[in-house]
Amino acid sequence: MTDQTRDAVAAVDSVLVALADPTRRRLLDLLAAQGEATATTLAERLPVSRQAVVKHLAVLDAAGLVSGSRVGREVRFAVRPAALDATARWMAALAADWDRRLAKIKRIAEAAERDSRQP
Repeated sequence: MTDQTRDAVAAVDSVLVALADPTRRRLLDLLAAQGEATATTLAERLPVSRQAVVKHLAVLDAAGLVSGSRVGREVRFAVRPAALDATARWMAALAADWDRRLAKIKRIAEAAERDSRQP
């Protein structure tokens, strides 16, 4: 496995880990709808504390799903879609690979069934 492939796999792993938590998925939904928001604003819309939101945002940031920029005393967070797009492409390629494998198994099974019917 090349370093580039290893890095891509690690990036997908971080995105999947980040998306495994429903609160983080909700944070992404809120940010996507609002464009950008502070941790305080986000915490007002969720049943968790501001500190919990900050921790969740740190996980999303580490996965490359959000970015924060300082505006005065506040940090405003926004969605970064590139990591999610890369993960979606990986998942689509995985699904296509499974479709090819299943189609091959189907062809083999159908051929075996035809062969068993012939005298």
